[in-house]
Amino acid sequence: PYSNTLYKDGKVVEFRQEPDTRYLHLLENFKKLKQMDQFYPAGMNTYIKRKFSGEMEIAQEEVEELFMKLLSAPQVKKVARLIRKRLGRKLQVTDLWYNGFKPKTALPADKLDAITKKRYPNAAAFKADLDNILIKLGFDRQKSAAIAAQIAVDPARGSGHAAGAVMKQQKSRLRTRIGKNGMDYKGYNIAVHEFGHNVEQTISLHDVDYYLLNGVPSTAFTEALAFIFQARDLELLGQHEPDSKRSHLNTLSIFWNVYESMGVSLVDMRVWKWLYANPDANVKQVKQAVIKISKDVWNRYFAKFLGGKDEPILGIYSHMIGYPLYLSAYSYGYLINFQLEQHLKGKDFAKEILRIYSIGRLIPQVWMKQAVGSEISVDPLLKAVDSAVKVIR
Repeated sequence: PYSNTLYKDGKVVEFRQEPDTRYLHLLENFKKLKQMDQFYPAGMNTYIKRKFSGEMEIAQEEVEELFMKLLSAPQVKKVARLIRKRLGRKLQVTDLWYNGFKPKTALPADKLDAITKKRYPNAAAFKADLDNILIKLGFDRQKSAAIAAQIAVDPARGSGHAAGAVMKQQKSRLRTRIGKNGMDYKGYNIAVHEFGHNVEQTISLHDVDYYLLNGVPSTAFTEALAFIFQARDLELLGQHEPDSKRSHLNTLSIFWNVYESMGVSLVDMRVWKWLYANPDANVKQVKQAVIKISKDVWNRYFAKFLGGKDEPILGIYSHMIGYPLYLSAYSYGYLINFQLEQHLKGKDFAKEILRIYSIGRLIPQVWMKQAVGSEISVDPLLKAVDSAVKVIR
């Protein structure tokens, strides 16, 4: 990469531009999904409307406005300046993925592996400890036992997954990777995340006012609780590391991640708007449009801090091809997760989780108002960033 030289089998070869297959897939996705438009009423007669107003239950324009507000916020300059100071150099394009704020544990990996393997030699051992985990989080014995009884634990061939029940007589299922010598720390960390999903799935099925209200507004809301559980994994092992700066570092880490993901989400949304405005475009025109939109978004929100005028890097994400218009769900979920975490500070954790996740499947903004008292917003994160910069600086 330093000399921009390409090798094959140890020999220098001439670089040739790859074919436009990527953009062909993007165009074919659009064509196939657009064919469905005729079968939907006016309010859902584009894939964009179905993905946002239908699936996410929030208008695309509202999501875009939310994202642009954060990308344009003065806090971006403050955090970029802090990263520059920490790195001791001028920022570059790839600092878009700076992860130096992510709080690191001082505990060695082998020690954590030893603890989790001893405690959880198999799936049955983790299953037996579910109610104890809930008790550590503040749930009373009766409720923790009731929730744990509704969850089955299985070893996974992959990394892990949580599958919710669809009727009260059925159990939710938790899967995580368990090696022959027991569950290592990575498997445990994933298991705690998936357990958060299962707790949401159980509460939102058994404790809602009536069955047809079961669930949460969207994937973002169950991911929020899963991340809230996962963030407490060391605490549950009795290995919590008190650090006054830890929460501030986490805030800055979330903010920079959101800054990046909102940028690529804008590209994704604007590409789809372009496709609908140019339904007869060919592959070459689609490619040119994606590159132009990527450059425009970069120049507007990123070039001032990271350099690289006319940089097309925001258009590289595979989600744009494999999961059309899914990228926005990450940023949206981060905001929900952060607001919930902020709300939970200083409150009875278990009591609030039971209250919030028994609200049921209302539309997102109504759910958030009932859960934390305000709609989904970037303001709590921006306010927290101001405080974090002062401490970490």
